[in-house]
Amino acid sequence: MKTDTIAAISTAMTNSGIGIIRISGKDAVSIAHPFFVNKRNEKCLESFRSHTIHYGYIIDKDDTYIDEVMVSVMKAPHSYTMEDIVEINCHGGVFIIQKIMDIITAAGARIAEPGEFTKRAFLNGRIDLSKAEAVMDMISSKNEFALKSSMKQLKGSLSELIKKLRDEILYEIAFIESALDDPEHISLEDYPEKLMAKTEEICAGLKKLLDSAHDGKLLKEGIRTVIVGKPNVGKSSFMNILVGEDKAIVTDVAGTTRDILEETVSFGGITLNVTDTAGIRNTADIVEKIGVERAKKAIEDADLIIYMVDASVPMDENDFNIVDMIKDKKVIILLNKSDLNVCVTEEEIKAYFMDNGIIMKTSMTERSGIDYFTKTIKEMFIHGNLSYNDEVYITNMRHKEAIKNAYESMLQVRKSIENCMPEDFYSIDLTSACASLGLITGEEVGEDLVNEIFSKFCMGK
Repeated sequence: MKTDTIAAISTAMTNSGIGIIRISGKDAVSIAHPFFVNKRNEKCLESFRSHTIHYGYIIDKDDTYIDEVMVSVMKAPHSYTMEDIVEINCHGGVFIIQKIMDIITAAGARIAEPGEFTKRAFLNGRIDLSKAEAVMDMISSKNEFALKSSMKQLKGSLSELIKKLRDEILYEIAFIESALDDPEHISLEDYPEKLMAKTEEICAGLKKLLDSAHDGKLLKEGIRTVIVGKPNVGKSSFMNILVGEDKAIVTDVAGTTRDILEETVSFGGITLNVTDTAGIRNTADIVEKIGVERAKKAIEDADLIIYMVDASVPMDENDFNIVDMIKDKKVIILLNKSDLNVCVTEEEIKAYFMDNGIIMKTSMTERSGIDYFTKTIKEMFIHGNLSYNDEVYITNMRHKEAIKNAYESMLQVRKSIENCMPEDFYSIDLTSACASLGLITGEEVGEDLVNEIFSKFCMGK
């Protein structure tokens, strides 16, 4: 682990009200000391007590005043990195921030690597790896669910659950090893039955976490949603209603949308990554044909299809082709233009989708059916009631893979018990499960993986 003093700009490099420069390491205070003076023009940073903030000025080596600032001091081990930290809160002009940063680095601080402050917090034992990853998830959160889920993980909800499961597995490993080493004093009689009960309990806990990963990933990253249908059925109007502004061109001319249009929409703690596609139909127009092919590709990658049907005219060959493309996907069918004469009924649609899709009537001109649509989205993608307080959702695919491997190892333990295998077979798979769970909190993680995880962090965090 590197122990030199690092510095970075922790706010966005754009003109703003406030800019923050963070310095961390054993020389943080001594590096900043010569360049901070109080209102009496005294260089006094080294005399400040920990967890205090002070008003003054940043000066350069020629004692020229650079900016009016507030400087906070947090001394080890009671800081984010468990090292001495100095944070300079200056005015948020890009030139000012960079000039102060140049002064600090010229005095001996190294520019921090992406995520290095949080990496030091992990390596110094202040937080485990799952909490460190929660920091980045908070920064990149797109909706209320992602934010609250990350905050729970940062507070230790996942860490505590993983630690509990690992402790239970470690107890069984230790018992088996002790019994094998000292069979005269520790008996394994009736132990397989006891281990089977504990194995079933641990498997149930791991399965619950795995089941949450599907919802967790979608709710964190957003549901890939594709609006499909023939030309001129109301797709672009629906897109504009969801977004809240006119993003897509709406005309009465069929084929107006030639390419895909992507927007992000959030409501009720859920994010939809919505793609409005070109109307799918047989066409000789080369440009429109390219748009149709892109629409078909978007359908393949979608988590949710919104199929819009013009209910005021009978379905035709183009509709039937679309149905064939999407009938095996999660589908919401919008019978649009339901305020006009209805030619397409719910019963007719059900016959094509065999109860696979959810059908609702809408009218984009009257904006009817939108509230029911948002309610339906929540019911489709949240298994049960979404609880911010009690449930732990797996939102990180690295965590999901580790839990999956641990679950498979525990299933192998169960199989070994059922097949009356020797006890040392149990120990091998229990150890494998324990190691997999240790990857989540960082207890079984290698340096290369640590570096890879923190390389994805932003600068200054």
